Amino acid sequence: MAAQIIDGKALASNLRKSLAKAVRGLPGQPCLAVILVGDNPASQVYVRSKVRLTEEAGMKSIYHQMDSTTTQGDLEYVLDMLNRDEAIDGILLQLPLPEGLNQDAAIAKISPQKDVDGLTELNAGYLFLGKPGLTACTPTGCVMLAKHALGEDLTGQHVVIIGRSILVGKPAALLFLAENCTVTIAHSRTANLQEVCRKADILVPAVGLPHLVKADWVKPGACIIDVGINRIEAPEKGEGKTRLVGDADYENCATKAGHITPVPGGVGPMTIACLLRNTVIAACRRRGWTVPDNI
Repeated sequence: MAAQIIDGKALASNLRKSLAKAVRGLPGQPCLAVILVGDNPASQVYVRSKVRLTEEAGMKSIYHQMDSTTTQGDLEYVLDMLNRDEAIDGILLQLPLPEGLNQDAAIAKISPQKDVDGLTELNAGYLFLGKPGLTACTPTGCVMLAKHALGEDLTGQHVVIIGRSILVGKPAALLFLAENCTVTIAHSRTANLQEVCRKADILVPAVGLPHLVKADWVKPGACIIDVGINRIEAPEKGEGKTRLVGDADYENCATKAGHITPVPGGVGPMTIACLLRNTVIAACRRRGWTVPDNI
């Protein structure tokens, strides 16, 4: 039996609709500031999408385009300016930054109260301690997708996360632990990686290696939340053409898994929806508004 496809586009659309309804009931409009440094085409596409969806949800959007010659001082000046601006509720610094800029130093400049990507040390610490903060968007989306597939109560599920990055692997582990799951973090140095993966009720590959996870890595009926987004050559589409694939070998894994997210159309849309959700939460906490229940 083929796996059920977890439709991230549909789930993200529903979340954005709930957010738009929640925003209409707030005393004011949340505002998200997005900073893009350089002219990376993929980043430009992502930023345009984030700006459009922010406005569609009834929020304000401010876009700062900075050229590739921007210095660290210039970037941090803009971040400081946005931190001080009381009209701004969320700050999103589009990553990766151009070569020569210190990404960690720039992130550290963002006010934790406006850190809608959940990347600052304070928000990471809140997550570790189980305290309310702004959590990283992609891992939050992963948990939502798993709940959509398996039900709200994930208690006792064995989650195996392949990847230990601060962007996905580590925060995802903590979020699944908060759902009473048993969590294993695997990585490039893990012995018998295939065997570890075969024990997973929920498998979360997040390493950026196309088709790493094969069908024989998958426990029958497991739920695969594929974080990987990899561009590979697609000669079947024409000379020089490419296509996006995940870290799981989708076609084969779908014959073994119970549920699986597609790439594209799985985790990606949920990441943006969770960014908008964080903006609403940040605005409510900053301004003393009640955080809506339906988000």
